[in-house]
Amino acid sequence: MTGTLITVAPTGAEHAKSDVPNLPVTLDELVAEAVACEAAGAGMIHVHIRGADTQPTLDLGRLRETVAALRERTNLVVQLSTGGAVSDPEEDRLRVLDALPDSASCTMGTVNFGDDVFMNRWEFVVELHERMRERGIVPEYEIFDLGQLASLRRLLDEHGLPAGGHVHVDLVMGVPGGMPGDTETLVAALRAIPEGATFSATGIGRTSVPVLLAALSAGGHLRVGMEDTVSFARGQRVRDNAQLVERAAAFATLAQRPPLPPGEARSLLCVANSN
Repeated sequence: MTGTLITVAPTGAEHAKSDVPNLPVTLDELVAEAVACEAAGAGMIHVHIRGADTQPTLDLGRLRETVAALRERTNLVVQLSTGGAVSDPEEDRLRVLDALPDSASCTMGTVNFGDDVFMNRWEFVVELHERMRERGIVPEYEIFDLGQLASLRRLLDEHGLPAGGHVHVDLVMGVPGGMPGDTETLVAALRAIPEGATFSATGIGRTSVPVLLAALSAGGHLRVGMEDTVSFARGQRVRDNAQLVERAAAFATLAQRPPLPPGEARSLLCVANSN
């Protein structure tokens, strides 16, 4: 690749607004962050939404409103999380696809998630994969542990390629209970990625910069954002999501793989143009 896809994950479902006052939780805040992040070099946005009480929600009306607003104000590839919060029921997570984003996440297995369990049964994973294909939604296969790459191979072998025909994975590294966020683990993961697939990598918390550097050195793409870390450096809180995108873009440019604009991101992921 001659460029780098930078995905921004601005909110997530784990941080509380009371603890992180600059976390974007309203639609206006989210769209403003998206505009700033696109200008800083992001090509895709990974979206969790919050309700009026600032708590995570999968309300379909809010999801549709969010997709429409992001498409109106940005050219970013809009990717919705089907993970939601770890407590969300499967039927609500499947219903996310009815908001018809460009892309959606598909987590490839169950994983301990801190003190919680992020449940992803095989039958549920298959249902997500097939419903996305029916709707023309391009999946990003979220990998929290190395064995989930074997599950991805099984999924593709038994149920075929995803919508768009291209396989893109995101290695989520550094979650307590999942794979560590270090170079050795990333190299091991790359040995198991399906042939022809592209990958992004996400480092949680203090692993964010080491994973970013390792991914760039291996020809991969990047996901950054306040979903994954609220610290910019030791003792320094993140100013906003654009600050994290700016840092990723600077490293990508230094590696002579500058950020891909949204149009090129769509081509990389085989996403149909919806703007």
